Amino acid sequence: MNYAEFQKQVRLSKQDICREVYAGNRKSIRVKNEHTVVKNLELIFNATLKIANKKGFQAMSMRELGQETNLSMGALYSYFSGKEELLAILQHQRRTMTKRILQEHIDKEADPAARLRAAILTHLYLSEAMQPWFYFSYMEAKNLSKKEQALAVASELYTEKIFADILIQGQAGGSFLLCDPQLTASVIKAMIQDWYLKRSKYARRKISVDRYAEFILQFVESFVLLR
Repeated sequence: MNYAEFQKQVRLSKQDICREVYAGNRKSIRVKNEHTVVKNLELIFNATLKIANKKGFQAMSMRELGQETNLSMGALYSYFSGKEELLAILQHQRRTMTKRILQEHIDKEADPAARLRAAILTHLYLSEAMQPWFYFSYMEAKNLSKKEQALAVASELYTEKIFADILIQGQAGGSFLLCDPQLTASVIKAMIQDWYLKRSKYARRKISVDRYAEFILQFVESFVLLR
């Protein structure tokens, strides 16, 4: 699977994402026309990511968000109670989509080596498709409430555990070398994070996401696969 194939398999349009957010927050969003909600949530999310990834979420004011979206303050508050709730919604949506899409692709494979490849490629390609969201989620985790910080940590550990469990499965079945599964999983996660956190570095070197994916797979498989 390359990135183009991943894009064909996974629906990640901004409209679909906003529809999911509306479905999960229908009770708290005061606007009830779905078309209007989806259109305005897209404006709000795009503007939030643009401003926050440039100057930081805490430095962004609601007035600035209103100016960027051409929505009144009253209109903004009809979708969320304030910046803290907006931040929580963005974080929750990214976590939910990551878990669902990762699990869907991994579950298609039975062989541990194939499952490991699926997990790495899916996580990396998902972070490419949603790079502003992933960057935002990582950088703004420190500004979350204690409850949301705990959820962010749990999400981080969840994806690491996916890699670790596959490694343990492969070791038990005799297809992977004996290594420290947790530490190996942490290194895999760190390599994927480097892609979406330091995007400009790889852009300057003209390294595509497919080339980076190929490198990670070769690096990991040379360490864990029996020869």
